[in-house]
Amino acid sequence: MFKNRFNGKHKMLLNSGPIPGWRRAVYVAPFMSFMALTSCGQGAGSARQAAHSTVAAVVSPSQGIQADSLARQMARTVMTIWKDPTQSGQHAYKKWSYDEGVVLKGFENIWMLSGDPLYFNYIQHSMDDFVDKNGVIRDYDSLSYKLDDINNGKLLLTLARVTGKKQYWKAATSLRNQLNGQPRTFDGGFWHKKIYPNQMWLDGLYMAAPFYAEYAMVSGEDTAFNDIGKQFVLMERHARDSKTGLLYHGWDASKEQKWANKQTGLSENFWGRAMGWYGMALVDALDYFPENQPYKDSLVQILNRYATAVVKVQDRTSHVWWQVLDKAGDAGNYQEASASCMFVYTLAKGVRKGYLPASYDKAALDGFEGVVKQFVARDSAGNTVLNGTCEVAGLGGKPYRDGTYQYYIGEKTKVNDGKGVGAFLLAATEIQMAADRNYGVKAGKTTKVLLDNFYNNETKVNLAGITQAMHYTFNDRENSGFSLWGDVFESLGARTATLRAAPTRENLKGAAVYMIVDPDTDKETSSPNYVDQAAIENIKAWVKEGGILVLMENDSLNAEFDHFNQLAESFGVHFDGNSLNRVQGHQYEQGAIDIAPDDSIFSGVKQVYIKELSSITLKDPAQAILKTKDGHVAGSLSHFGKGMVLAIGDPWLYNEYVDGRKLPLQFENYKAMRALSKWLLKNSR
Repeated sequence: MFKNRFNGKHKMLLNSGPIPGWRRAVYVAPFMSFMALTSCGQGAGSARQAAHSTVAAVVSPSQGIQADSLARQMARTVMTIWKDPTQSGQHAYKKWSYDEGVVLKGFENIWMLSGDPLYFNYIQHSMDDFVDKNGVIRDYDSLSYKLDDINNGKLLLTLARVTGKKQYWKAATSLRNQLNGQPRTFDGGFWHKKIYPNQMWLDGLYMAAPFYAEYAMVSGEDTAFNDIGKQFVLMERHARDSKTGLLYHGWDASKEQKWANKQTGLSENFWGRAMGWYGMALVDALDYFPENQPYKDSLVQILNRYATAVVKVQDRTSHVWWQVLDKAGDAGNYQEASASCMFVYTLAKGVRKGYLPASYDKAALDGFEGVVKQFVARDSAGNTVLNGTCEVAGLGGKPYRDGTYQYYIGEKTKVNDGKGVGAFLLAATEIQMAADRNYGVKAGKTTKVLLDNFYNNETKVNLAGITQAMHYTFNDRENSGFSLWGDVFESLGARTATLRAAPTRENLKGAAVYMIVDPDTDKETSSPNYVDQAAIENIKAWVKEGGILVLMENDSLNAEFDHFNQLAESFGVHFDGNSLNRVQGHQYEQGAIDIAPDDSIFSGVKQVYIKELSSITLKDPAQAILKTKDGHVAGSLSHFGKGMVLAIGDPWLYNEYVDGRKLPLQFENYKAMRALSKWLLKNSR
């Protein structure tokens, strides 16, 4: 039994028991928290050497919080205590701080899962307070060569890619340029900081590697992935303990530091959060690695070894993790929130992305239940708070941190520390995704959603000066892209892929859903690819065998019709080539389409916005599923063999109309996109 602990300001209350129906709530209602919020953060064993700040719970386990997801509740706390700088006139973080970046990555996940602009705006306003119109970052000193300074660059890349504004790209480029001069160990590993010569820390992988990888993807730096992969390999090679599989916090290549083992150069202990940083770095950096990049398989193997070791040291009773991982219950050791959240995030995302076996879901779900039971509370003002985060830990410096067991257990915990809160937001959103993940998994196999980039093949020069595909592509994060739709498919457990060639029976094999959107005209591209009879026969055969084809046209001014209609007519669909639901200025109601209450495809959606669409003329077997207010067919569904064809007269689910930043709240395009995605995956074979 854990002992009560208090520091004179906030008394700790013991958790009074298991959370009723928690797993059922997670799987049935991913955006509703049916979990009781109770306090925690207390350790086991003898009394702590450092003071711990905690907040006592003011709700009983039986009450629970029904109104919203835990992620949103915690995000509201963030916006309450760290107010938007455009509203408060001051920034909660006075300096360019990696802590803030962790919190804001959590906000980005919530935005992706909700389409609520509140979270994007908070990210943008927070970064705008540091980045001027010329892309200069206030209080950033590149010559300090601190990997910590790189972390916020992830948000700069998000802002650059979503808004297309140059100042964010310039600011991100200044961080990328730091890596060009970052001092390295004799074998090529980044020093953690200039003031820590010859030292690699696990922390540094999270701070720099995912940013480095995303920047490389956007800028076409294919060779950079070798360097990124090498950082992970070197860290594991030097820091991994062969007996436990755990990684030591730091490695001194010179073996000169007092904390370093004179034979190995390694620090003495397995610090929980350091391991957490490394795991999150792996699953986040892998997002950007090209499929056939030589290091990708190595990183997945490292992640699997890592996961094996992490699960072995998960507490069997509380299901969370300890400050010093391999010393559970030892005198002074305590269970720690940020590391626990990071492990939950890493394991859950690793499973969702297919890097880890599904068996790791249990550890992630148990871990999140433990985090909620052990660390989440409500303060007297009703804010959801996170107890039990180690405020800081490091190696060397002034005063000198010797890396001993006594040092780590002597570091105090803090309520609502940004590192813990950010990790909690990331963990909570991954668990929310786990609730819906079964939509994208059929008979143990991941569902593949294939998006055409052959008939729709427009390009543009991006902020990095690289020519890239644009308009209705999964990689395009600006208004014109389908990146958010791709994120939704991925959040549901599916895999997204792009087909840059004409469809054949071979390249359609394995795809459950194939989408062709807005075929090019000769005005949009110099050499448009038109649907021909061979492609039609291949697609028909694929649909007949059980595939789901999605056809999205455009209005008469923006798409090719003659060849595309030859394909569509095979399924009873003819796009009329007109332009309906035209909208004048901000009279958005002119683009409104109502959804029937009993609609099975757009379940729970009342009204959507589709402007400048082509109406559809139907023949058997096509049936109408969407109509404009004046009765024109806007969408249809055809059953064909074992498969189906869903056709809509506009590519209406692109970022501009689903990410929440433009449309009035009455239009539920994001909700419709998520409902449609679930329907497609649920009905795929």
